[in-house]
Amino acid sequence: MRPSAAALLISAALLGLVAGGCGSSDEPSVSTSESSGGVVVAALGDSITAGSPGYDPDPKQRVALGFGDNQKSQYEYWAERANPQLRFRNCGIFGQRTDEIAVRLDDCAAGADAVIVQGGINDIAQGYPTVEAADNLQSIVDRAQRMGLEVYLVNLLPWNNGPPGATDSIAELNRLIARIGEDEGVPVIDFHSALADPHDPTVMPRALTAEGDHPSVKGYRLLGELVARKLRSLTPS
Repeated sequence: MRPSAAALLISAALLGLVAGGCGSSDEPSVSTSESSGGVVVAALGDSITAGSPGYDPDPKQRVALGFGDNQKSQYEYWAERANPQLRFRNCGIFGQRTDEIAVRLDDCAAGADAVIVQGGINDIAQGYPTVEAADNLQSIVDRAQRMGLEVYLVNLLPWNNGPPGATDSIAELNRLIARIGEDEGVPVIDFHSALADPHDPTVMPRALTAEGDHPSVKGYRLLGELVARKLRSLTPS
């Protein structure tokens, strides 16, 4: 039997510690179109970047986590189709906290033009303070800027299956992410509003979530199209 999504969010951190690079234990998961030119965007984050539960950039992770091989279950797929100049490098690893994501910045972003930084929900799921998650994200932004990259931040999605207090923690971390963006002059891509239920913004509507933890393909499409709009000013170097 496939484990529940809520259990995976916590237990998969152990798998994330084993996996290195960008969604793979061996090498970055590079878009098949990256070598054809365009703007190379390093997408650094956790399972929302990876494309769970329909996809994971690491074939070993797909098997270990019981996920399928549906490439449409990732925002990068839809962003490339909305803006053909974008070439995404999927550096998402399921279950990772922001401190674990930070370790992978250099490998993920090597040779890229821009980086999208996403993470924080696993910090909350594992009981880490939101201020520590924000500090880790701040560190990633600072380092990426010193690397000469165009930097974009992503805020946290609603979490339908979250434990008591998760909604408040998400709201607090999203406020801290907004402050980082303002202080550093870094655009914040509002994933939360894009998928929030207009009748109850603390959750995603059924059509936009696969199982209450991650987006559905329709949800990922909305996120990808939003990313493409936010990155439309980028031009090939």
